[in-house]
Amino acid sequence: MSEATNPETPENPDDDRPTPAEPAAPSAPAAPADPEQPLTGRQRLAAGLWPPRVSRAQLIVAVLLFVLGLGLAIQVRSTSDNSALRGARQEDLVRILDELDDRTQRLEDEASRLETQRSELESSSDQAEEARKQTQEKEQQLGILAGTVAAEGPGITLTIRGAAAAVESDMLLDAIQELRAAGAEAIQVNDVRVVADSYFTGSGSDIEIDGTKVAAPYVFKVIGKPEDLEPALNIPGGVVQTLEKEQATATVARSQKIVVDALRPAKRPDYAQSSSQ
Repeated sequence: MSEATNPETPENPDDDRPTPAEPAAPSAPAAPADPEQPLTGRQRLAAGLWPPRVSRAQLIVAVLLFVLGLGLAIQVRSTSDNSALRGARQEDLVRILDELDDRTQRLEDEASRLETQRSELESSSDQAEEARKQTQEKEQQLGILAGTVAAEGPGITLTIRGAAAAVESDMLLDAIQELRAAGAEAIQVNDVRVVADSYFTGSGSDIEIDGTKVAAPYVFKVIGKPEDLEPALNIPGGVVQTLEKEQATATVARSQKIVVDALRPAKRPDYAQSSSQ
């Protein structure tokens, strides 16, 4: 008995292959980020700081501020240095200012005196005699400064006492410089005339001035205005205080007549000659 066949179902060997799946529909693209969405605070800060945008004007301002800060730092450092006047009393500062005013006045008086001499010389009927007179006066003045002529006038006497190890030659030199700055016109230490080219050497008991040995007590005879000379030695951090720290004593006495009679031999220069015709 033969099997019945289904005429509607054809016998096709390819019917055993799987039916291919239908392609999937393409998915919709993701929606782009909203460009109008506001940034956070951190994002705005980062965007403002990086990358840095420096204009030429900002660069110039930065350089000027740096220079200004550097100048202020230097000024503060210089004013913060230890100074002998930082702890000075008000009356001491006023006195120092008075000394500066007096020094200025002396210079102005000297300029006025020279101007007067020139006027006298120009207006004198006998110019040769007037010139000779002024030359003699100038010779006396230069002789006092050079130490070849004795001098007398108002001034002070400074006496320094102390152990040999307490007083050094540089302390004596400091006293000379302070006195010269205060207007001293003639100075004598013990038996030695001190002039512009004087020098101090040695220490302790072997101190010498211009090669001449001097020993304590050291007596300074100084001609000048006493009201200027004494305060110059007593300023804070000055000669008197420095000697006192070294266990030495310094006493100052004013006088209306100080005699400076130690003389130095006149020296003829070896090379220098007058350039006047």
